[in-house]
Amino acid sequence: MSVPHPGSRRGLAALTVAGVLLAGAACSSTATDSGTVRVGLLVSLSGTYATVGEDMRRGFQLYLDTHDGNLGGRKIDLIVGDEGDGPATAVPAAQKLLERDRVVALTGLVGGATVDKVQTLTTERQVPLLGSNARPAFAPVGGKPRDLGYTWHTSYNSDEPGIAIASYIKSQVGDGTVYAIGPDYQGGWDELRGFTETFTKLGGKLANPDGKTLFTPFPATENFLPYLNRAAESKPKAVYTFYAGSAAVAFVKQYAQSDLRDVPLYAAGFLTEGSVLAAQGPAATGIRNVLNYSPTLGNQANQEFVAAWSAAGHPGQPTTFAMASYDAAAVLDRALSAVDGQVTGEKLNTAIGQVGRVVSPRGDWQFEPTEHRPVQRWYLREVKPDGPVLSNVLLQDLTTLP
Repeated sequence: MSVPHPGSRRGLAALTVAGVLLAGAACSSTATDSGTVRVGLLVSLSGTYATVGEDMRRGFQLYLDTHDGNLGGRKIDLIVGDEGDGPATAVPAAQKLLERDRVVALTGLVGGATVDKVQTLTTERQVPLLGSNARPAFAPVGGKPRDLGYTWHTSYNSDEPGIAIASYIKSQVGDGTVYAIGPDYQGGWDELRGFTETFTKLGGKLANPDGKTLFTPFPATENFLPYLNRAAESKPKAVYTFYAGSAAVAFVKQYAQSDLRDVPLYAAGFLTEGSVLAAQGPAATGIRNVLNYSPTLGNQANQEFVAAWSAAGHPGQPTTFAMASYDAAAVLDRALSAVDGQVTGEKLNTAIGQVGRVVSPRGDWQFEPTEHRPVQRWYLREVKPDGPVLSNVLLQDLTTLP
């Protein structure tokens, strides 16, 4: 609602993770020898976020393909499950991967509601969950601290994009108001909360009549015009939103047709990320958004990653979804290299605590020791032509979180 190093181990060594030992193994009951290792990839291959899930699958597979199908010197049997639109389809798929397929690591996961449920399963089985998009909230559940001992991720917290861009938007609107709108599910709540809480703490005011984000039904909403035209009645100085997948395409196209069309639109970068941007076309031009990655970043790791993506024949430019999933594979590569003999979740989880600096196309990052999320830079991007295509072109650094 989410950081790669492509190429062969020798030819693209600059893209590999430096000093990284990360998770992705199994409990002792699913230990493997030094031969083939089963890894589960659970992503949305159907439903609203199918385009996101497909990018994540491509990113992970790209790493495998450029490393002869091996991670840590072991042949990988990658078993893919369909997360669908949420827990109803994701939980049975995760149970199959963990119980029948007996994977030693689980990666992927698009939705926040999904990862909350799946994280419970992986923790119970002591199988590291190496998320590459969504991740569970750190806040306690039911008054008890959430156990993240076996939960790591290579992407972001869902509230971070809004936190990262709030100060910039406040500087742009001055004393003007901002209308907040997003999808009514866990990912939308987190994404919009990050912005609204930070923005109001900075003295900003929401244009929403009740001072609260307007949440549209998810995934049912296809016609956003009634919501957008109603928002225009509040005469906001700007609009802030988060949508992804097919909902993002509909939202952007209808925004350009609505009474808000001349009001600046700011967003979490998923609104214009990947294949949805091509589908949105000129309607997306000028949208300013925030994300932890841009394909136009000038560092060497990113230049080589973009080249490897293109050489693989994948459409468009690599996305943050593909990048984070690629990083997950790279991290598993290093982690499995550090395990002697049998691969167990306990051994790999011990190695996670020794994670160091990660050299990545998004810029160097490292894991925060308590919440197991990346400490990373966030960037302001704008949709504009980049040669013959529209792209999320880097404008400036915003901040480093957490």
